[in-house]
Order: sequence, then structure tokens, then C-alpha cells
Amino acid sequence: MTDHTYTSLDIVTLPPGGTHSFPTGGSEWIVLPLSGGCTVTTREGDTFALHGRDSVFTAVTDFAYLPRDTHAGVATAAGGRFALAGARCTRRLPARYGPADAVPVELRGTGTCSRQVNNFAAADTFACDRLIAVEVLTPGGNWSSYPPHKHDEYHPGEESELEEIYYFEIADGPTGTPGLGYQRVSPSRDHGTDLLREVRTGDTVVIPDGWHGPSIAAPGHTMYYLNVMAGPGPEREWLIRDHPDHAWVRATWPEQPVDPRLPLHPGGTA
Repeated sequence: MTDHTYTSLDIVTLPPGGTHSFPTGGSEWIVLPLSGGCTVTTREGDTFALHGRDSVFTAVTDFAYLPRDTHAGVATAAGGRFALAGARCTRRLPARYGPADAVPVELRGTGTCSRQVNNFAAADTFACDRLIAVEVLTPGGNWSSYPPHKHDEYHPGEESELEEIYYFEIADGPTGTPGLGYQRVSPSRDHGTDLLREVRTGDTVVIPDGWHGPSIAAPGHTMYYLNVMAGPGPEREWLIRDHPDHAWVRATWPEQPVDPRLPLHPGGTA
């Protein structure tokens, strides 16, 4: 499990007939199928049957929201991999089902900055206390999380303070060759986070601070990442500040078409 100050992420792989149980503790959680379907239960008797999907590259998925201070179970008949995305919280909201056909799908950027964002638990699409989570799909050869941006200071109406976890999956090439990508984080303060990391399927990058981006997909390999965010600010909102050296890139987007490979798969509402 990747467990940090405000956020947590656990990727659970289960065989056919497999089960996994966990206490939610002081965090709220979303169970998100990466491949396969499952049934999610709570100690209070809530039951959610998740249809899931074949893989993160084939469809938007349904999901289940779990409140703090309960005990949860995940069971799968056919097996699969499931992301448990969590955030420390104070309010106890009801357990709920999130249908796939209600997930807003956004095409962000144009040209080689084109990517698809599945806003299943964005701040303005699904009610949580602190948790913000989205999926991003970047066609091979494109850059996403670009221009570099940050959300590590609280400036009302301008920038949120949000810790973030990236979880990556990279599609194999046409001959079955495993794919790779790269993630850059540059410092936004003295002694801040500074990394350039090669990422492959199953890798995570924790971003407590810093300008993050680009996330680079190697040609021929679609990149997927799950973003899990939360922070101490008074509002649950995603407000970012672009790196001043690269913010001009946004002004070029209206001059270019969206990558014709997108959307990789349709969602519910645009």
C-alpha cells in the first residue's frame, strides 16, 4: 500500500473466487476495478455489484464509495485487479454506487498534449469529504500533465493544497512488448521534490509538492494513470497553478485539433 499524509492507494490482485477485507479507519475509500468485476460489501449490510471492465484501456468502469469507520469486503468470482483509493476525512458520508454511464469523460488539451480524463470522482462530479480521484489516458507519443502545474499551497480561489499519488499502467505494443513512460516533478520550493522517473505498469509516484508534468507516453504505448488527491484545505477543490515558463502552451491549443485517437473509449457524459 502507498500511504502518505492525506492519501492512500492499495492495488489488490485477486484470483478467481478471491476476497479481500479491510477496515476503512479514518479514511473514505473508492473501490475502482482496473480489470474484472467484484462485489463490495460493508459491515452495515451495503452491497454493490461492480461490473468492472476488461482493462483500463477498454472502458470506463463503475465503482463503489465506502465511508470511514466501517469494515469493507471485496469479492470476485472471476478474479481481477482493484484499486482502493483513500483519503483521510472527518465527515462520514453514506456508502454509494457510482455507475459507469454517469462518469464524465473530458478530452483535455490538443495536438501532442491531447489526453482523455475520466472524471469519476472529480471535485465537481461525485460527492466525497476530501477524496478527489480521476483517470487519465494518454495516447502513445503524447505528453499529459502538461504544462507542468502545482497544487502545493493554499491560495483562496487560485490554488489548492493537495497531495497526489499517480498509479501507472502502460499498454503493451502491437507485438506484446511491455511499454514504459516517464514522469517529471520539479521543485517549487527550496529542497522540494525533484525527480525524473521511468514508469511501467504497477508503478506509483507520490507527489507531496512540486511542479508535476509532463507525464510522457512512449510512442506505440498508451499510458494510463490514476490520480488520487486530498489535502488539508477548507474546501474540496482542484485549483492549479501552471509553471510560468510553460503556461503559454495552453494558448496554442485552440490552433490544433484534438488527437484523432481520442476518445480511446466513450464515457457517460461529456
